[in-house]
Amino acid sequence: MKTIVTLLAAAFLLAGCNTVRGFGQDVQKAGEKLEDKARK
Repeated sequence: MKTIVTLLAAAFLLAGCNTVRGFGQDVQKAGEKLEDKARK
């Protein structure tokens, strides 16, 4: 039972990291677009 709980907790943590990483990439892309518009 402990093993199952540990595996589930690890899965949630890893999924959370991927979500935060994806959000960071979206923010970075938005920043790049703003920079491009500012240069023009």
